[in-house]
Amino acid sequence: MFSAYSGWVIGAALLLAVVSLVTAIRNRPMGALILAGLVLVELALVVQAVIAFPKAGQVTEQATFVGYLIGTIVIPPAALWWGRAERTRWGPAVIAVAAFTAGVMTGRLLQLWDMA
Repeated sequence: MFSAYSGWVIGAALLLAVVSLVTAIRNRPMGALILAGLVLVELALVVQAVIAFPKAGQVTEQATFVGYLIGTIVIPPAALWWGRAERTRWGPAVIAVAAFTAGVMTGRLLQLWDMA
């Protein structure tokens, strides 16, 4: 994995988490900005997985690495589905938790990659 690219992914995910959290605290429904941010983070995570998956054999903890890769791809669409269904302040709160989780999991992927 590329540390610089993963750093940008982590930054984007954490920025989305903060924006979503502020929206939830302000008791506002989810808007187009949050949806667009979630889609961009998901695309970045898919690109990261496409780059990293073929090289998963170089990592000592392969099952953990692949599990984190798959988890980072699955979490944002699940949060999008749940967040769109919840029209109250909790929709953006779900997106905030998912974005934070994706950022943390990407950081863990970097740790696993560096241990190789």
